[in-house]
Amino acid sequence: MIRINQIKLPIGHQADALKQKIRKALNLAKGQTFSYQIVKKSIDARNKPELWMVYSVNVTVTDEGSVLRKVNGKNIMLISTKEYVLPTPGNISSAIRPIIVGAGPAGLFCAYVLVCAGLSPLVLERGKCVTERTKDVAAFWESGVLNPSSNVQFGEGGAGTFSDGKLNTLVKDPAGRNRFVLETFVKFGAPGHILYESKPHIGTDVLSNVILRMRQYMEERGAEFRFESCMTDYREEQGAVTAVEINHREWEKTSFLVLAIGHSARDTFRMLQEKGGLSMSAKAFAVGFRVEHPQSMINLQQYGELYADRLPAAPYKVTANLKNGRGVYSFCMCPGGYVVNASSEERRLAVNGMSYSGRDAKNANSAIIVSVTPEDFPGDDALSGVRFQEMLEERAFSLGEGKIPQQLFGDYCRNQTSASYGTFLSETKGACMLCNLRGLLPAELESSFIEGMHAFDRMLPGYDREDAILSGVESRTSSPVRIARDENFVSPVQGIYPCGEGAGYAGGIMSAAMDGLKVAEAIIKRS
Repeated sequence: MIRINQIKLPIGHQADALKQKIRKALNLAKGQTFSYQIVKKSIDARNKPELWMVYSVNVTVTDEGSVLRKVNGKNIMLISTKEYVLPTPGNISSAIRPIIVGAGPAGLFCAYVLVCAGLSPLVLERGKCVTERTKDVAAFWESGVLNPSSNVQFGEGGAGTFSDGKLNTLVKDPAGRNRFVLETFVKFGAPGHILYESKPHIGTDVLSNVILRMRQYMEERGAEFRFESCMTDYREEQGAVTAVEINHREWEKTSFLVLAIGHSARDTFRMLQEKGGLSMSAKAFAVGFRVEHPQSMINLQQYGELYADRLPAAPYKVTANLKNGRGVYSFCMCPGGYVVNASSEERRLAVNGMSYSGRDAKNANSAIIVSVTPEDFPGDDALSGVRFQEMLEERAFSLGEGKIPQQLFGDYCRNQTSASYGTFLSETKGACMLCNLRGLLPAELESSFIEGMHAFDRMLPGYDREDAILSGVESRTSSPVRIARDENFVSPVQGIYPCGEGAGYAGGIMSAAMDGLKVAEAIIKRS
């Protein structure tokens, strides 16, 4: 197969232009047939006002060697594609029933691969199925009445369900897992363009339906999903897991327990710490605020005047390394999105960002966060980062009286309560309240956040505008805990597999899903 990179075409080019460009690049005769597949598509906006659509394609043509001998260029090469292949199973028995705790991306894809291998996993999810969960989240945003077991953090699909559905990752992927995850999403209803977009996303509205279809497929093939079912204990004998307790009431036997618990399962972290069998440690993460700007401003900065109104809502990424050693950076950027109340505990408030598939809300928002390490946390045990998050979320709840506390950036710098919004309004899911966010973060983090915002203005002019809207607190950026595992993905308790973001091995939908695949592969080899 021939790969051609860096094919540039004008924005809004004709449908046949790419095919013509491929034919020209390979010096193919007019009647010579070929087929192609887009493997990457992106916008090159580095030389505004001139923008380009840039493609990488795989081309299938007869007598590839002869074709390549006639062309010259570093962007044309012969490649072999890597497809994801399940490991060769051990002695699979229908009596073996792995238990997976958590139905987020890691748990779902772990279960999916186990089903593909002929196993019948039991998936325990403390929250509700995605349909009922969506109703509970909408009711919470409308009324402020929280269901601690069914919310933005807990329920089928995990925390990523009420996010932007971003599917990009920096994880290196020689085994083809990334492509397999994307193809699986498409198989269950995601749009095909996620297979080649440089920054693919699904959107909350589409992702919910994809997750539902994926679960139904697994159930038809022997998997069992139990919702409103929280793991509350486990048993071990001679250093190996033997059973799991559900809701303090019943026990299920197992030899394989996958802990895909998500980054907000604080009660589960505490139970595991009290048990003492697993090796756990506090890990670094980042905290800060969700920051809103008009999407029109971001479009103008990214695309220029000529294309600002002609292209999809523009994303951005900003980062700065400060002299004090801290990093400040954007995280979970949501073009045309909403700031959402993402709380999961009473009298504690956390925010996140979310976009629908159309990305057509008026504002862009992103978490602007400052790195923190265990040295910043109270205490020195495995749950010190959890307590740090809880402290911030309790302050945020108090500041906003249970509503999302907000402030304009100029007022934040001046340490004064905002009296009103500036030239644009906030786009939120959940009630909000203007106040003074100073004092919510520790002093060094506050000064780092302000310094970072000013640094980003040099990258995106206007970023530190006076009326940029801050919402607090963005505290659930990644797990504050890591649960140790060996090279076979197993914890010190044999048969327990820490997995995904909650266990400290992923940072988003794609990396969590890919980690779920790795754990499933390890179980298949042992089963």
